[in-house]
Amino acid sequence: MFENQSQQQAREEILAAVKEYCEQFHNQKKPFTQGQRIPYASRVYDSAEMVNLVDSALEFWLTAGRYTEEFETQFAGYLGVKYCCLVNSGSSANLGAFMALTSPLLGERQIRRGDEVITVAAGFPTTIAPIVQYGAVPVFVDVTIPQYNVDVTKLEEAYSDRTKAVMLAHTLGNPFDLKGVREFCDRHHLWLIEDNCDALGSEYTLDGERRLTGTWGDIGTSSFYPPHHMTMGEGGAIYTDNPLLYKCIKSFRDWGRDCVCPSGRDNLCGHRFDRQYGELPVGYDHKYVYSHFGYNLKATDMQAAIGCAQLKKFPGFVKRRRENFERLKQGLLPAAEKFLLPEPCENSSPSWFGFLLTCREGVDRNRVVQQVEEKGVQTRMLFAGNIIRHPCFDQMRAEGTGYRVAGELTNTDRIMRDTFWVGVYPGMTDEMIDYMAQVICEAGLK
Repeated sequence: MFENQSQQQAREEILAAVKEYCEQFHNQKKPFTQGQRIPYASRVYDSAEMVNLVDSALEFWLTAGRYTEEFETQFAGYLGVKYCCLVNSGSSANLGAFMALTSPLLGERQIRRGDEVITVAAGFPTTIAPIVQYGAVPVFVDVTIPQYNVDVTKLEEAYSDRTKAVMLAHTLGNPFDLKGVREFCDRHHLWLIEDNCDALGSEYTLDGERRLTGTWGDIGTSSFYPPHHMTMGEGGAIYTDNPLLYKCIKSFRDWGRDCVCPSGRDNLCGHRFDRQYGELPVGYDHKYVYSHFGYNLKATDMQAAIGCAQLKKFPGFVKRRRENFERLKQGLLPAAEKFLLPEPCENSSPSWFGFLLTCREGVDRNRVVQQVEEKGVQTRMLFAGNIIRHPCFDQMRAEGTGYRVAGELTNTDRIMRDTFWVGVYPGMTDEMIDYMAQVICEAGLK
């Protein structure tokens, strides 16, 4: 097939065929018809992603390589931060971000077992899983409705002399009160991790400065799972402006090693065999010196290749999410007496991941959700609802150890009972949005 062709010519022929294949078999849009299944989220892509994927596969490097370096550089540039580490999932991003704060390199600010981290129970489990798994103590505070984020008036009640950090997610794209949380963290000299996995592209203005969420804290995290704001299949990122935290993050991502040389490249520092670490002999190979008990959380270059193409489309994704959210909100106003509609955090411009609805008194969420699903509209709960009521907490609950609750989780429990959400992903058409509004209104007003 490739006789008398150079490798570059053969590659170009393959990639041209991939582009044609994608355009013929993947990007043919069909008009929406009522009753057609509307997922809460879906991939939005074209031939650029598929061509990049195959281009990376033809190199057969497989692990992190040139596309990874390109993505980390471009993503950091988009966010306006100095450092970015690509990882294999958003959950791994949260793991790497938290574990970086347990590094002995941080001195007195190191999180140790038994130290406390303030968070919320209304969210996704892998925001708090690293805290529990390490042996630190999550301290749960309530949230507000209809913003669905931490109630900053409860933070002081949660504080103790063991508190070392705050780790919170921006709920479904709606930023939490960064002004209140930042002031609290600054007052008590606490680390702040922003779980930005559901809010990429959201903006917040503080003291006249407008920045993307994920960049206001000490560390931010993102997820690139298919339902999220952009995708590379599986994937995530950890980012920071702090060079010491970046060193810790990279070490925990890459087996815990001390060396910062990327895979396949040796002795960039020129001191691979001439230094002494720990109780190792002088000159022990620096590539096999371990400063932390780490993991292998790297993504593949094939994932990064998809991400590079997605990132170019991303501003358009954010714009469409905002448009879809506003159109859906207008369509649901007739049912506002039955549902609490979401409100953005003050001083924010959300990049909405979904549209949350809380059933008012007398409206049965279970009945509404089943009716909406029967009409073809996919729904989701606000993840765990209240994570401490799940089986993973059974043992800790019974023993009364391992976590602490500050005050009451009244709104958290209400979310668990009465709240659901639908999607606003950028692949949705106006017809789909209008149909969702019609179906939800009918279910609520019935």
